Amino acid sequence: MIKVGIIGGSGYTAGELIRILMFHPNAELDFVYSTTNAGKSLSIAHQDLMGDIEMNFTDVVNPNVDVVFLCLGHGKSIAFLENNKFSDTAKIIDLGNDFRLTKDKEFDGKSFVYGLPELNKTDIQSANYIANPGCFATAIQLALLPLAADGKLTEDVHINATTGSTGAGVGLSATSHFSWRNNNFSHYKAFEHQHLGEINQSINQLQASYSDELIFIPNRGDFPRGIFATLYTKSEESLEDLVAKYEAFYKDQPFVTVTTTNINVKQVVQTNKCIISLMKKGNRVLITSIIDNLLKGASGQAVQNMNLMFGLEETTGLHLKPCGF
Repeated sequence: MIKVGIIGGSGYTAGELIRILMFHPNAELDFVYSTTNAGKSLSIAHQDLMGDIEMNFTDVVNPNVDVVFLCLGHGKSIAFLENNKFSDTAKIIDLGNDFRLTKDKEFDGKSFVYGLPELNKTDIQSANYIANPGCFATAIQLALLPLAADGKLTEDVHINATTGSTGAGVGLSATSHFSWRNNNFSHYKAFEHQHLGEINQSINQLQASYSDELIFIPNRGDFPRGIFATLYTKSEESLEDLVAKYEAFYKDQPFVTVTTTNINVKQVVQTNKCIISLMKKGNRVLITSIIDNLLKGASGQAVQNMNLMFGLEETTGLHLKPCGF
């Protein structure tokens, strides 16, 4: 059994990790670390776990676990690792953004691999340290990688993507409060979202010559979870050729499905799936990409990476059912 530790255990991503791992056939939760809830039941923060798991939060780490997931929020992982040492054999999967960019991947003798399995599966399988991708970044990269792999990104890409309120984290803020979010819609960080760096990095990994602009408008939706991303750019290829290209690129990727039908967020919420829909109008291609921001965009992908790192089938523990209604 893989002995697992979770750091930052009271947030949304940690809650999803607990739900997946407590039923994972090859994993055992060793500790869930939270300084604010130490000694209290996990169900204090994650009420849906009541009756499923008898475990308390702790403020003491076990340095000898097999893998530790960092769910500390952006910019906090480095400080934690500087103050808390793990054994040389412990693998680390960071769900924050501290190590995602190439310029930031080296830390304290550790080299972090960017953990997008559909792009870096071979490197992930031999890695000890993983930088889990961002949620918007996952949806957008999966929408564009087949074009980049074929060198067919030749123009600006216009991106409009909407995320659920859980994307803002468990802490209350003015724009995550129910009375503001409900029946409301807004954009934020237009043209300058922090995920653009990792998206451009992955595109250039496959198509080094791409230097046009990703014009990204992120939106806040009035629903709890899911990402609905639409992207369009110029393409002279037929819809049939584009579909064939995408299906070939993802043929060995169990969580990505390609279609030409209209899609909706409920098809992927509560799963580790990404569904990509393709449409053509004249010389423009419309790409729609949908994921659950907490699962394929965070905790589900982190477990997918864990599976690959430990030589397991990558779908292990991730056969999850969408909500449907």
